[in-house]
Amino acid sequence: MIQKKICMLGAFAVGKTSLVRRFVDGLFSDRYLTTIGVKIDQKRVSVEGGDVNLILWDLHGEDEFQKLRLSYLRGSSGCFLVADGTRKNTLEAAFELKSSLDSAVGPVPCLLLLNKSDLGDQWEVDPGDLENLRASGWKIITTSAKTGSNVEDAFQLLAQEILGGRREADSGSAP
Repeated sequence: MIQKKICMLGAFAVGKTSLVRRFVDGLFSDRYLTTIGVKIDQKRVSVEGGDVNLILWDLHGEDEFQKLRLSYLRGSSGCFLVADGTRKNTLEAAFELKSSLDSAVGPVPCLLLLNKSDLGDQWEVDPGDLENLRASGWKIITTSAKTGSNVEDAFQLLAQEILGGRREADSGSAP
């Protein structure tokens, strides 16, 4: 079976752990638990007739006191950049983390998850900004770990992106 490492990157308290828990266990808790270092989970998904075991690395939230350990990123096949729609500054943090990821492992499939869509009336992220990001090539999905909205779809889409890239690389002709 194919195994792929996926990193969950984002600022402090954007919902990375809640998204993983919703995806892996189908659960949500309002209790906030800070991730220390990294928490690893896994889940098998079916993609294009085959099974893929996703190894999910839920990395601690980055803030001014903690810096991302680049060693956590090595071997990543893809990532989720998670931002909190109610805190616009977390979107900027996601862009900075994408730069760190690109430096550490090179380009890998990434999806930007704007979490907490259930709190839409409190959002600071402007829909126009999202359209501009999409127009510049960003793949964006709005999610809610609380309601489960688009969570399963996001993981499924990233798995497809990862396998699509692998198949393209594998299908190259020999010199």
